[in-house]
Amino acid sequence: MRKIAPALADAGWDVTVYGRDGSTRDDDPDRDPRVRTRITGGVETKSVSTLSYGFTAVLDAVRRRPDAVLVMNVANGFWLPLLSLRGIPSLVNVDGIEWERAKWGALAKFVFKSGARFTARFGTRLVGDAREIVRRWNSEFGRDAVFIPYGGEEPGDLPVEEGLQHRRYVLAVARFVPENTISEFIDAARLVAEEHDVVIVGSSGYGGEFDERVERLAAESDRVTWLGHVSDDKRLLALWQHAGAYFHGHSVGGTNPALVQAMLCGAPIVARDTVYNREVLEASGEFVQPEPGAIAQALSDLLSDPARQESLSTSARDRARQHYTWEGVCRRYEEELASLVDSRRSWVREP
Repeated sequence: MRKIAPALADAGWDVTVYGRDGSTRDDDPDRDPRVRTRITGGVETKSVSTLSYGFTAVLDAVRRRPDAVLVMNVANGFWLPLLSLRGIPSLVNVDGIEWERAKWGALAKFVFKSGARFTARFGTRLVGDAREIVRRWNSEFGRDAVFIPYGGEEPGDLPVEEGLQHRRYVLAVARFVPENTISEFIDAARLVAEEHDVVIVGSSGYGGEFDERVERLAAESDRVTWLGHVSDDKRLLALWQHAGAYFHGHSVGGTNPALVQAMLCGAPIVARDTVYNREVLEASGEFVQPEPGAIAQALSDLLSDPARQESLSTSARDRARQHYTWEGVCRRYEEELASLVDSRRSWVREP
C-alpha cells in the first residue's frame, strides 16, 4: 500500500489505510499526509494476528461505509460477507497460494484455503498478481480475476558496497523459509565461495536452523558476508545494482516484488525454475533446478561471463520497464476501483 495509496490520492480519491499499533509513525518521512490511517485492535500472535486485525478493520469499514474497499490477502476473506451485506464492493488481491507454503502447518493451510473459498464466493472482484495465479483461481475456485502484478522503481546510480566489486559477487535476498530454496542455496554458497564473494541478505526473523547455518558459513569463510535484514532501501538497491549474479529461489506465490526490483536494478538473475519466475523473467534470466551443485554451477558460470552478465542485465531492466513499474500497477488498481464504484452506483440507481 505504500505506493498504491498515494497514487489513489493523486487520482483524487479519499484514502484510508487500516493498520495495527506501531505500523505507522507520524514522523515517517515517506508517509503521505493525504492518506489517513486508522488503527484497530487485534491479537498479536502468529496464528490469529491477520484474522483478528482484519476483522476489526472490516467492522470499522462497515460502520463508515466507503465507496469501495481494497483487501489484501485471502485470510481476510472470512470477513468479506460483512462488506457484501453492507453493499460495499471489494477488490481483493488474493496474493500467493498460501496453503502451499511449507512454512505453514496443517491448521494454517486449512485457514488459508478456507479463506480463499470465502474470497471466491464473496469478493466482488479479484486481483491476481501473476497470470498463473489468475489461472489457478479460475480452475480451482471457478472465479475470474484481473491480472495486476507488483511493481518496482528504477534507481539512479548507487555506490558499490564497501569491500565488494561491481559484477564480482553473488547476491541472495530472501526470508529464510524452505520454499525460498534457502537450504539448497546455503550449500551452493559454500561451493561458490571457494572462488567468489557471496552476500546473503535476510533471516528467518526468529532464529533457527537456517540462520545458524548461514552464521556458521560466514564465520568459516571470509568470502561470505551475511547482512541479515537490510532496512536501508538504497543499500539494498545498490547490492542488486552491482551484483554479478542474483539468485532468486522463491518457488511459490505469483509475481515476487524482490524479483521485479532486482530486474529494475539491472541485476543478472539466476532463478529457480518455476512457472512464476519464468512468467516474470521470460528470456531475461537463467533458470536452474533446486539442487546445490546446479545452483553453484549456474552462479559461477555467470560470474565468469561478463558479456552474459550485461546481456541479462539489459534485458531484465527493459522487460521490467515495460511490464512491472509502479506507475502502471497503480493505474490499473485505480481503474478497477473506479469501475467497482461506477458499477455500484449504476446498481443503486436501478428501479
